[in-house]
Amino acid sequence: MDDNKTTKGLLLGFLTGSVVGAAIALLYAPKSGREFRNDIRLKKDELMDDTTEYIQVAKSKATNLINEGKRKSEELISDAKKKASSLIDDANHVLNDAKVKATGTIDTTKDMISSESGKIKDAFKAGIEAYNEEKRKSS
Repeated sequence: MDDNKTTKGLLLGFLTGSVVGAAIALLYAPKSGREFRNDIRLKKDELMDDTTEYIQVAKSKATNLINEGKRKSEELISDAKKKASSLIDDANHVLNDAKVKATGTIDTTKDMISSESGKIKDAFKAGIEAYNEEKRKSS
């Protein structure tokens, strides 16, 4: 931003100084009309050349600034993508660990229920057999 102000100030100062210098030189140097018009034309051409050169420099600086901005934004986007990918990978890792632990817990619980279910069935059968045995004894 500071370079832009400096460039504008330099360009404006140069142009103003050139115009004032040319006007003073023309006023104090007695010449014929034809010579005077030729001098004005030459000064105009010089000023146009200088102005064209300054415009090219300004365009070059603007292009460099734009390219630098694009490069930095691409770096920021790339870094953000990497961080997002890393976070997603971490989240998937945590989710997979939770699934593995949950599956292990479910399998353990199923085995325990199956084992206890078998014990209850055996106890129920034993109860029925004891009842039937007692019933036969009483009859």
